[in-house]
Amino acid sequence: MNQQEFITTISPFKDRLFRLAKRLLVSTEEAEDATQEVLVRLWNNREKLGGYSSVEALAVTITKNYCLDQLKSKRATEMRIVHSNYTDRQAGLQQQAEDRDSLDWVEKIMDTLPEQQKMIVQLRDIEEYEFEDIAKILDMNETAVRVALSRARKTIREELAKKHSYGIKAN
Repeated sequence: MNQQEFITTISPFKDRLFRLAKRLLVSTEEAEDATQEVLVRLWNNREKLGGYSSVEALAVTITKNYCLDQLKSKRATEMRIVHSNYTDRQAGLQQQAEDRDSLDWVEKIMDTLPEQQKMIVQLRDIEEYEFEDIAKILDMNETAVRVALSRARKTIREELAKKHSYGIKAN
């Protein structure tokens, strides 16, 4: 594979790798470094890329593993997983404050989810990958991915409902 073929292969999903790394590492600089590292690894193995059915799935897997390694390293104490892809509507000041509060709660709830569920929510709800692709990336079967996603969404929904009920229980 020559340089032009490599660029043509990698370019369509390069930004997705950055967004995934940014989601996991939070820091833009760390995400840029992670993306660069993944691209270097892909380039170093460019002759083997033809053997993979999906180079994108391979790249996402490498990105995920690299970022999780970074999070586990000593530098991880300063990093955390954050969900911030929510668009801010041009609503009133009170609505904006409530939206911000809800987003903060979702982030906190996301932090309590198991690592696998965080990855599945990121890949499915943010990056909009198909279940089949997520299953390949995470080395799981599709049913397990669907179950884990359902559990993660249920946990987020229930915990958010608890926070918004302000201690008031419905009869």
